[in-house]
Amino acid sequence: MKELVTFIAKALVDKPENVTVEEVAKDETIVEELRVAKEDLGKVIGKQGRTARAIRTLLTATSSKVDKRARLEIIE
Repeated sequence: MKELVTFIAKALVDKPENVTVEEVAKDETIVEELRVAKEDLGKVIGKQGRTARAIRTLLTATSSKVDKRARLEIIE
């Protein structure tokens, strides 16, 4: 799941070298913490949050195949 989020985020931003994703396990949930450069934050979130919502949907679909819950947090 970490690789999926990293791949998508690097494809969206202008500075892919600044993309980092950390996996944090909390109880039954895996939290993917995505960090990008400040100027790329809008590209990852998208208009009205549509891009972030799409990434979250893909992450949810992927995590359900391995019987886990996953969340995406975009951190400034």
